[in-house]
Amino acid sequence: MSTDHGTALEDLLDVLTPDRIDARTFRPRGPVSWSRHLYGGQVAAQALLAAGRTVAEDRPVHSLHAYFVRPGDPDAGVPLLFDVHEVRDGRTVSLRQVTARQRDAVLFTLSASFHRAEPGLDHQDPMPATAVPEALPTYEERLARALGEPVLPLGMPFDLRYAGPLSVEAQRDPALRTATNPLWLRTNGALSGDLPPLVHAALLTYISDILLDTVALRHGLSWADGTASPRSLDHAQWFHRPFRADDWLLLAQDTPVAYGGRALARAQVFTRGGDLVASAVQEGLVRLRRRSAAEPGGPVSGPGPRTPRSPGR
Repeated sequence: MSTDHGTALEDLLDVLTPDRIDARTFRPRGPVSWSRHLYGGQVAAQALLAAGRTVAEDRPVHSLHAYFVRPGDPDAGVPLLFDVHEVRDGRTVSLRQVTARQRDAVLFTLSASFHRAEPGLDHQDPMPATAVPEALPTYEERLARALGEPVLPLGMPFDLRYAGPLSVEAQRDPALRTATNPLWLRTNGALSGDLPPLVHAALLTYISDILLDTVALRHGLSWADGTASPRSLDHAQWFHRPFRADDWLLLAQDTPVAYGGRALARAQVFTRGGDLVASAVQEGLVRLRRRSAAEPGGPVSGPGPRTPRSPGR
């Protein structure tokens, strides 16, 4: 991926947009590789956009439920195909199921529901108090400060501003370990005003695959130094109100439980004005590497968030 923020966002939008092969089959234009496996948030966002292409425009997505089945190959020469099954089109709700395949093997499944808004009840939780994003350093600045050395521009399509400690900081200082992880984010660049709401939902789906970093923060772990390895198992997201991905959004993240090798992380997503626009939950396997008594603690490493290598176990 390019180190230029604007180019990175343009590349991401292009990659996420699926080409229609036939009435129910879609193919993305290429991978954005963060590691030796396909990034799970990318696959989920592509599947959501494919599903939305088969639904009437007056029915925005309101929920998705995804399962990561096996790792995907980021090689552009290995086609990734999405098969969309039209489960039901009711009076106000449409349901779609999407299966992602590579080399005839299922990598990922997603169910997405679309609903035309109706008059009804209205309430929400309040947004937690936190520093405004402009008062916070960029992720690159925080990382350079934590590592004590300059960090090259990462060329990320999102601007991330952490209001609490980074996992690399909590790894060094146990007093910084916490179960809450407030994060401001927006795209690194303005988005066209004519983009449909589904694209903004897909961009949030893409970046929300970082929720498990809150688990590392709570336990003072690092994904990068090999002491712990996260693998996404499943992901659920609900979209409550319209929003723009290029306006500041607060992810109020926490991790309520870890047990049996699995850990759960969740987030409430607020606009800067305090509207609760989305909720997300992610579960993953977190495997710890056993060390001998003579083995040193290993290097401190960032950069958090380290994205789980998903799909796959």
